[in-house]
Amino acid sequence: MKSKVKDFTIIKSEIIDELIIFKPSVNIDSRGSIYSTFHKDVFQDFIPKDLSFKHDKFSESTASVLRGIHGDIKSWKLVTCVYGEVFQVVVDCRPDSPTYLKWEGFLINKENPISVLLTPGMGNAFYVTGEKAVYHYKLAYSGEYLDAQDQFTLKWNDPAVGIKWPNNNPVLSDRDK
Repeated sequence: MKSKVKDFTIIKSEIIDELIIFKPSVNIDSRGSIYSTFHKDVFQDFIPKDLSFKHDKFSESTASVLRGIHGDIKSWKLVTCVYGEVFQVVVDCRPDSPTYLKWEGFLINKENPISVLLTPGMGNAFYVTGEKAVYHYKLAYSGEYLDAQDQFTLKWNDPAVGIKWPNNNPVLSDRDK
């Protein structure tokens, strides 16, 4: 299902229950392009009323790096690639969800500058398809931020999930191995 709000087309996933994709309107002229990645009035409608986005993180990664599958049961994450290109993957890790362990993948780059909103309990991962990528996380949560020691991790190539990654031999952290 698609709808248009302000500078975004909002797309509800047909694969994962409650996964939302935001496609910005991109204005292009002889100087280049410009688009929005966040507008509080738009995004606030998709998270609980008592929360707001309050924490941003950036990750810079080199070619063939795969980060994730990570998540927690508390944070709402709005993610995008702001430089380069990534194969973005979301895994439904919510045991009570009708789409439990289903995954969806998206190519995010300057031609497709989408943002993806993950609810608590969804696993987040991405693979760098080019030479380098800068990835942006915008987080909403109550209380303190749950860092790596408080998050869940699924193995990147877990056969129960069956993700079709662009590379079967990615660069991984010890945590992701």
